[in-house]
Amino acid sequence: MVPTLGESVSEATVSTWFKKVGDTVAQDEMLCELETDKVSVEVPAPASGTLTEIVANEGDTVQADAGLAVISSGGGASAAPARTESAPAGTQYATPPAGNGGPGKDIKDGPAAEKAMAEAGVKRADVTGTGKDGRATKADVAAAVAAAKSSTTSAAPAPAPRAPVPADDAAREERVKMTRLRQTIARRLKDAQNTAAILTTYNEVDMTETMALRKEYKELFEKKHGVKLGFMSFFTKACCHALKEVPEVNAEIDGTDIVFKNFVHMGIAAGTPQGLVVPVIRDADQMSFAEIEKAIAEKGKRARDGKLSMAEMQGGTFTISNGGVYGSLMSSPILNPPQSGILGMHKIQDRPMVVNGEIKIRPMMYLALSYDHRIVDGKGAVTFLVRVKEALEDPRRLLMDL
Repeated sequence: MVPTLGESVSEATVSTWFKKVGDTVAQDEMLCELETDKVSVEVPAPASGTLTEIVANEGDTVQADAGLAVISSGGGASAAPARTESAPAGTQYATPPAGNGGPGKDIKDGPAAEKAMAEAGVKRADVTGTGKDGRATKADVAAAVAAAKSSTTSAAPAPAPRAPVPADDAAREERVKMTRLRQTIARRLKDAQNTAAILTTYNEVDMTETMALRKEYKELFEKKHGVKLGFMSFFTKACCHALKEVPEVNAEIDGTDIVFKNFVHMGIAAGTPQGLVVPVIRDADQMSFAEIEKAIAEKGKRARDGKLSMAEMQGGTFTISNGGVYGSLMSSPILNPPQSGILGMHKIQDRPMVVNGEIKIRPMMYLALSYDHRIVDGKGAVTFLVRVKEALEDPRRLLMDL
C-alpha cells in the first residue's frame, strides 16, 4: 500500500520501481520510490516473498490509500523464469553486474546519473558504472553519450544539407512528463508573479573584511565545531540583524491584515537534481554561527538526497538564494510565497574600486533584494539592503548589534 505521505498530501506519482514481477524480495527491502509535491518517499516491502503483481506502474498517480503491488509468500504465479540451458551457471543477474554496465542487485544509481540518462535517452545497460559498487555517475553517462555519438558519426556519411522538415524534427524530439516537483515549482512561481507586486533593489558589498575574518578563523572554527565556516552563516546573521530593523520584510499578507513575524525562520534555497527546494532553518535569529552552518550542511545534504520532509520546507519567513555557487553575477530572485522578501547572493569577483581616493582591487559581490511592494516600501527595502551591506563590510557590527 501507499505509505503515509505527510500532512495535507493526498496523492503521489510512482517514479521508480527497483523490482520487477517475479523478483524475490526481503522484508524492508526497497520496492519503489514515490514522488510527492516536494519529497521522494521510498516504499519498503512489508514482508518477504515474491513480487507477483505491480498494480501502479512508473508514471502513475496514486492516492494516499491505494495499493502499489502484490507480494506472495509462496513462489507466485509470475515467478522469475528459469535459467536457460545455454547460459552457464552463475551468469544470471536481476540487474547487470557491478562494473559491467550496471550496479549490483539492490544498488541504485545516484539521482544525478538517473536524470542525465533520462535527458540523454541513454539506456542503463549502455552505461558502464565506475562508482561505488558499480553505480553510474554523471561522468559515466557523458562518456556513454560521447561513445554513442562517435560510433554514429564514424558509421554514417554526412547527410546532404536540406530544408528543415517539421515531421523530421518531431521524430528527434523527446517529450518528458513534468515531475510532480516541477509542476509544483511552476505553479507556485506563477502564483507569486500573479499575486505579489514584486520589485527588486540592488546594491554591492565589499567582501574584504568578511573574507579576512573567515580566513583567519576557519581552521579553528572547524576544529572546534566540526563544520566548515562558509559565507552563508554571515549572510544569515546579517539578514536576521536587518530584519529586526525593517520588520515588514519579515511579514506576510493575510487578507487585509499584515502579519509581522517576531522570529526568523530562514529559508535557504538549495538546488537538487529534481529541482529547487527551500529547506527552512527555524529560529535562525537565535542561533550561533556554528549552529547555522551545521543546519545548512545537514539540510542541504538531505535536500540533495530527496530526504526532506514537507514540514521542513514550510513556515519560512524570509529566504536567501545563492546563485553565486553557479557563477551568477547578478539576477532578480523571485519571491517564495507568502514571504515578502528574498535576498539573492552572487559571485564574488575582483573589481577596481575607488577607496579613499585611490583605485584598489576589491572582492565585490552584487546583492539583490526582491520584495513585495504591497507592504514593503522602497525606503524599507533599501534600508534593509544597506544594513546587510554594512554588516558584511564590517562583521564586528554583528557582535555589537549595530
